[in-house]
Amino acid sequence: MYKLLLPLGLAAAVAGQPVIVLAQVLALPLVHDGAQSPATSVQPTVLNLDQALELADRVSVDIRQTASNRDALSGDLSDASHLLWNNPKLNAERVRREVPAQGLSTTRQREWSASFEQTFEIAGQQGYRRRAAQAQLAAHGATLDETRRAVLAEVETSFVEVLALQERVKTENASLGLIQNTAQSVEKRVVAGEDSRLDGNLAQVEAVRARNQIGVLQEQLIEARQRLAELLQLPAGALPIADGTLDVGQAKQYTLADLLSRASQRPLLRALDNKQDAARNRLSLERATRYPDVTVAVSTSREGPVGAQERLTGVSMSIPLPLFHQNAGAIGRASTELKQITIERETAVRDSQAAVAALWQRMQSLTERVKALRSSILPTLEQNQELSKKSLQAGEISIVQLLLVNRQLLDGRKDLIDAERELRVTDIALRTAAGLLSRP
Repeated sequence: MYKLLLPLGLAAAVAGQPVIVLAQVLALPLVHDGAQSPATSVQPTVLNLDQALELADRVSVDIRQTASNRDALSGDLSDASHLLWNNPKLNAERVRREVPAQGLSTTRQREWSASFEQTFEIAGQQGYRRRAAQAQLAAHGATLDETRRAVLAEVETSFVEVLALQERVKTENASLGLIQNTAQSVEKRVVAGEDSRLDGNLAQVEAVRARNQIGVLQEQLIEARQRLAELLQLPAGALPIADGTLDVGQAKQYTLADLLSRASQRPLLRALDNKQDAARNRLSLERATRYPDVTVAVSTSREGPVGAQERLTGVSMSIPLPLFHQNAGAIGRASTELKQITIERETAVRDSQAAVAALWQRMQSLTERVKALRSSILPTLEQNQELSKKSLQAGEISIVQLLLVNRQLLDGRKDLIDAERELRVTDIALRTAAGLLSRP
């Protein structure tokens, strides 16, 4: 409702209407950063960072989908680990033969035969296939590890966004209280003839603007909480409340050299190393497939008339001649796959090192900015505010100057929150680029 009344209150203030319009606007209830609307029946979930990360580790869709690929890869490794790739073949045949004889009755003969054959790979295909399956399974483990790190980093970033917006709402609420008190004081001075109606209107407009800013931040906070709720797979309507601070406590534990060293060993690169090894073995396998497989068969049979049947035992060997089809297509595809993975790995190594170096420089700059805001700028603005209050009471300054000082203090606090948020997000991105878990 207050969104509809804000423009009306602003218009009335500018037009110089009585201050009762402003009082009606300011009397509208605030929606606290942790409150739910009356229509929402689901209670908000209060989570600290460790709880959010632990929950994401259990319920993340990306982690579960990546983990589900292990069954297929384990099956490939099981098949490749057997003694022989080709299954043996058993043949059996039973024949009833009728032999007509001139002037005699037809003679019936029962004959049978059995054979056992096995195809052997002669160019080491079994070893290439086994090593490729092992490397692919190892790559899956590293990919799962990288996915966990990416998911936890995304959850922590979303958590920090919620936390920063909560702090902004608290700051705006505190500022609104100060502006309301100022507006009431100015209105009394206007009634007493000490200030002009213009000063009163300026105070009223500033109060309405503060109220409108809180509404905008509330909308952004709802969106941020909804995003965090989606990552944590919370029930519909359960918008989480972030419990914590924006301070970065882990940044001092790492040096640039440590991070660069860790970046060269991050799970993404280990996964690409294993994928490259698997692709190399698949290429060797396809090249070895050009050599024909040898099939050896052992057979036995019994043939001939009853009473004079013959027992036959034989060994045969067959080998296809690779005159026309030499597996060129499969070799080309395997070679292309190996080249693409090699390029991808080289790019990932370069990008990881560059990202760590750039993010480290950005974090140093943000650290200095946060330090300056905390140690010098904000204390000075707070001192200016106290001096302005006393000066206004003494009649030394106008309401315009007081409003300017209040706005500067609010902007300074907002700048500090934004800088702390950027520093925290940069720290998360830096640890992710170096392959570190978000959880301490």
